[in-house]
Amino acid sequence: MIKFEDIKNNAQINTYIKKADETLEAISFTEHSFAHATKVSSDAAYILETLGYDERSINLAKIAGYMHDIGNVINRNNHSQSGAILAFRLLDHMNMDPDDIADIISAIGNHDEGNGNPVNAIAAALIIADKSDVRQSKVREKVEYTDIHDRVNYSVKKRELKINNDHTIIKLKLEIDTKVSSVMDYFEIFLTRMLMCKSAAAKLNIKFKLIINEQTLI
Repeated sequence: MIKFEDIKNNAQINTYIKKADETLEAISFTEHSFAHATKVSSDAAYILETLGYDERSINLAKIAGYMHDIGNVINRNNHSQSGAILAFRLLDHMNMDPDDIADIISAIGNHDEGNGNPVNAIAAALIIADKSDVRQSKVREKVEYTDIHDRVNYSVKKRELKINNDHTIIKLKLEIDTKVSSVMDYFEIFLTRMLMCKSAAAKLNIKFKLIINEQTLI
């Protein structure tokens, strides 16, 4: 079985992740490089591991999380589908088992809020991990924050994604500086993403809650 470590140490894959982030930087989009890939990979694995999924599923979730944004090297639009195709080619050349490839590319191809769905547990974990990665370090230049994505990310002082002890609820808790960005700013760009997280959580038979500044909003 191809392990996550094989993917993380693959020079070709890392080149695509690096170049994809350079493409987003060229259009002044927030950071989607190794920090994002690693965080999403780690959180997707945490979700499935905490919920008692098997080692195979956890491994595939880590791989899908690490590779999910490589399609940005082609274009931001439809990057989930183009990323799935790129991932297929790369993983097929590594002689990964077709069943494993299918689950990974299904997750990658369905992670975007525009047209994605939590088609399996790996996709569901990837969706939640990806959409909940909001943090100051995603902002490339901390100057005027004229872009709403920059303002929202830079306003986050503290972020925690955690499943409760009963394994019935996954909470995204944020502490934001409302002088930088209002809660309404957050919802302007994140409402669709949070509703997608709610749907993904349901696929995992748990509930999703969003808490901002100690107020439960979803």
